[in-house]
Amino acid sequence: MAQHDYINKKPANRNNKKQAPAKKPFPIILVLIALILVGGFGYGLWYIKHNADPELVEQQANPTKKEEVVIPPPKTPEFIKEIKEHEVQVEVKEIEQKGPYVMQCGSFRTLEQAQTLKAKIAFAGLVAEVKKTQGSNGIWYKVRLGPYETKRLAESDKNKLKRIKIMGCGIWLWT
Repeated sequence: MAQHDYINKKPANRNNKKQAPAKKPFPIILVLIALILVGGFGYGLWYIKHNADPELVEQQANPTKKEEVVIPPPKTPEFIKEIKEHEVQVEVKEIEQKGPYVMQCGSFRTLEQAQTLKAKIAFAGLVAEVKKTQGSNGIWYKVRLGPYETKRLAESDKNKLKRIKIMGCGIWLWT
């Protein structure tokens, strides 16, 4: 079978049935509208130039400086002076402290678990102690921090422990 050369093959003469697009007529109406607008603009400029008031033209060309009006600053009202000079006297009451506080962060059956929590607390920069207690249901190892003079100090350390993911610490009066 013979191979065909499609690349170099010239297309067969076909009858072109497509007609060239018709030329559009010259837009006479648009040209007339444009000429009327340009003419009207020119006439408007000529009218303004010849019918302008000469005094206003001169005033616009050479403006005179107006005298600046000085506005005096407003007077401050009397009550503002009184407020600045007024002195408030307040009684400062002494807050009664309930007593020292202790924070317990865990209670475990085994000493190893208590020591692990104590080490985690030490990484936060706090000092904890493990206390062995004998209860009705056996031996418990409690991890405690404190004593704290105020509850605010205990809450501050509790928030430090929350930041390193040690939750569940309770704050109680120290007995």
